[in-house]
Amino acid sequence: MRHPDFDDRIVAFADMLHGRTELYDDNSHGTHVSSIIGGSGRMSGGRYEGMAPKCQLVVVKVLDEKGNGNIGNVLHGIQWVLENRARFQIRIVNISVGTLPSVNEEGAEKLVQAVEALWDVGIVVVTAAGNYGPRPGSITSPGISKKVITVGSCDDQFYMEEGKKKRKSYSGRGPTAECVVKPDLLAPGSYITSCNARYREKGQKPYTMKSGTSMSTPVVSGAIALLLSKYPDMSNVEVKLRLRESSIDIGRPQNEQGWGLLNVEKLLKE
Repeated sequence: MRHPDFDDRIVAFADMLHGRTELYDDNSHGTHVSSIIGGSGRMSGGRYEGMAPKCQLVVVKVLDEKGNGNIGNVLHGIQWVLENRARFQIRIVNISVGTLPSVNEEGAEKLVQAVEALWDVGIVVVTAAGNYGPRPGSITSPGISKKVITVGSCDDQFYMEEGKKKRKSYSGRGPTAECVVKPDLLAPGSYITSCNARYREKGQKPYTMKSGTSMSTPVVSGAIALLLSKYPDMSNVEVKLRLRESSIDIGRPQNEQGWGLLNVEKLLKE
């Protein structure tokens, strides 16, 4: 069931797991992420409005009911976007998924090649830094790509809950194996309130709170949607440069903060 905060702005849905055509979310991760980008806040009276509440959304499901996925499904999802980018005028791809630290090198490289194929046709690709920090070199694939925009969490000093475990300093740190500085920038990622796909179930509420770089990534994607609505002819390279120039240095090591903290006001300034 579509959450009311999306209004009629989900223009396409593709299911890489079961091939279903009707919109569904049996985990709620995708609903939470999508609403950070473009939820209207309708059920909250505007209190939990997304970054770009009037944007249109194309949803590609690659995770199962437990929030798990595999590289094959993600690759199929990326291929679907490549094939349908013109039809749905896709400008930004938000990837709030990443590999496990134990992933084999071949699989990680396939993901990097796939997201770089998106970038090379002009799409702005925004990926999560992953939640396996704070050790150096803990950025997950495809966030290790030197082309795409990789986002970490600026407030990962707060706890991220995984089942009964609580972890601090979870945001992935660079550098990559190729000595590329990552993440590119930071955005809020802890205790983010957004839409709950299970809001109709007994005991559930319309909004829920989640933490992780999966949440900080759509904050940046939504900011980019605002930027492109203001400057529709801007290329993905120009978007990346604009983010670099407008981010605020918050005094952390470069492989923790990249360019610094997202500043939407500076990003959109003339």
